[in-house]
Amino acid sequence: MTGAAGSADGGTTRAHATFAGGCFWCTEAVFSELAGVEAVMPGYAGGSVAHPTYEQVCTGRTGHAEAVDITFDPQRIGFGDLLRIFFTTHDPTTLDRQGNDVGTQYRSAVFYHDAAQKAEAEAVRREIEKAGVWKRKIVTELVPFTEFYPAEEYHREYFRRNPEKGYCQIVIAPKVAKFRHQFADRLKKD
Repeated sequence: MTGAAGSADGGTTRAHATFAGGCFWCTEAVFSELAGVEAVMPGYAGGSVAHPTYEQVCTGRTGHAEAVDITFDPQRIGFGDLLRIFFTTHDPTTLDRQGNDVGTQYRSAVFYHDAAQKAEAEAVRREIEKAGVWKRKIVTELVPFTEFYPAEEYHREYFRRNPEKGYCQIVIAPKVAKFRHQFADRLKKD
């Protein structure tokens, strides 16, 4: 997958952003509600094993992070906007963890698809740090995108399909509610 792709007939350009922000169930739930985002696929990025399984990634030995690949329309939402939402909807200051989820698979990372995405990620990270959004230093990795492996089917749209599950009620629902309040003007209108 590349940063941007257009159709030969001059159709709308689509772009990809790949982020790891802890549990991919949370990250998918947030980004799937944004206007201009067309698809969010949970999966695995940044590792050394081809086609890893969830069980393999959970060992922390494959090098993968739980990540999401976001397909978006850059005419409706910019990569910088996605980055700002990413940096403010998870804790980018904790190394290899989000809350009680601990391990390299829960690290914070931006897997940039090209030099322009790298430059924008660096700029937005500096902007967020300068604004003092977080009291501690941001430790989010900025690394080149290499490969993304979609997660197993049961991980897809997990929050939407499993709202009664404890993790969804205790962890994801409050995060999504805070996101909806903070970014109400950026949500899809159904």
